Amino acid sequence: MSPVLQAKERKEFRKSALKQIRNSGNIPAVIYGVSLESKPVFVSSADLTKTLREVGRNGVFSLDLDGSKQDVMLTQFQSDALKKEITHADFLAVDKSSKINVDVRLVLVGEAAGVKDGGVLQQPLHQLSISATPAGIPPQVEVDVTNLQVGETVTIADINTNGSYMIQHDAEEVIASILPPKQEEEINSGEQQAPGHPENEEGRETKPVGE
Repeated sequence: MSPVLQAKERKEFRKSALKQIRNSGNIPAVIYGVSLESKPVFVSSADLTKTLREVGRNGVFSLDLDGSKQDVMLTQFQSDALKKEITHADFLAVDKSSKINVDVRLVLVGEAAGVKDGGVLQQPLHQLSISATPAGIPPQVEVDVTNLQVGETVTIADINTNGSYMIQHDAEEVIASILPPKQEEEINSGEQQAPGHPENEEGRETKPVGE
């Protein structure tokens, strides 16, 4: 049974009203969906944090708006970088039997053999666009690179989905590769590559399939 998060409708939209909502320990939010008119609401910050801890970042839970319950997922949120607090949230109304498109984190695990030999691991792809029912969405997709040698690559085709989701990428798209030490020196003498995490991990586009 999905956890239930209480929500109340927002009827005031001035900055002072939003500030009052946040000062009261709540978060302004919006519920939207294919067959649902977008509705502004607010939820308890503490309760949302507790719910996400229970179901996970990509989990489905029930939003109770004045006695009317709707299964939802947290899609995007804004946060205060200093306070590390969510300041606004978007909830997508979902049908547990319908597939939706969602982006999930792609994480490399294991210490690559090629790195031990002096090569440098490159990861050009940090998020995967997948299609799945809400229950089939993984918290993240992990790819084991332990046996990856210098000069070798891992592509989308190498990911085992176990049939629980479909990947919306070309099968030949490179996930990771091991550059020889010489190539790494050439890269370092030119422009610096971005570090291994996307700039904004918190935002995530989530759409019902067919939208």
